[in-house]
Amino acid sequence: MLIFPNAKINIGLNILNRRDDGYHNLETIFYPVNIKDALEIVVADELSFESSGLEIPGRVEDNLCIKGYHLLKKDFYLPPVKIHLHKHIPIGAGLGGGSADAAFFIRLINQNFNLGMTDEQMIGYARKLGADCAFFIKNKPVFAFEIGDEFEPVRLDLSKYQVVLVMPPVHVSTAEAYRGVKPAPVKDSLMDLIYEPIADWKKYIKNDFEASVFKNHPEIRGVKAALYEAGALYASMSGSGASVFGIFETMPHLSALEIENEIFYC
Repeated sequence: MLIFPNAKINIGLNILNRRDDGYHNLETIFYPVNIKDALEIVVADELSFESSGLEIPGRVEDNLCIKGYHLLKKDFYLPPVKIHLHKHIPIGAGLGGGSADAAFFIRLINQNFNLGMTDEQMIGYARKLGADCAFFIKNKPVFAFEIGDEFEPVRLDLSKYQVVLVMPPVHVSTAEAYRGVKPAPVKDSLMDLIYEPIADWKKYIKNDFEASVFKNHPEIRGVKAALYEAGALYASMSGSGASVFGIFETMPHLSALEIENEIFYC
């Protein structure tokens, strides 16, 4: 059985404070975008994982799909499966690709083996795999808060706009991004600001990771500037980077950016 995990972008990202458990309280808007991996499971004699497309770093046993299988197997009878992941969502991009794969794996297992889990049950398992994994179970625009795993729905529809995502040839680790951030409370919550006109978002909506990431990787700052020069209503780095997205009223001309960067039209 085959499923197609999609990416997300962060519209705004405020790091509010550091928690006693070492995580940070934050707020952001998660919005799904049409950049997809392909994930397949087939019943097999033994559990295995293979991938194609973009190279996936790390050990196979640390892959979130494998971890998801073992997590579910504690509570359900599952036969061994062969997992194949074709990786297309850029890695180290702030797009949640690994989290999407994990959440869609849970959905796929639930569907394929008729486990009968509700969305809330699947969200509970997904939270154990990563903070933003839970978002991809329902996969609809949300205001995310606490460590990014608590959600409230938002009425946000960008289907009338052209969303363009640019991935420069840079990798930004989450650890690097957090080292440079300075947590601070906010006056106005993103839950309210998201309903301002999109053309006004650049006045009010920010990504707290940008200051330090742009300092260390000026080419990412250059991508954001180029998107605004091309006519973006709003442009921002997604998550901890390195990808940058722009929201346009019409299809932009980005030939200059195409030389050194990968571009996705969402």
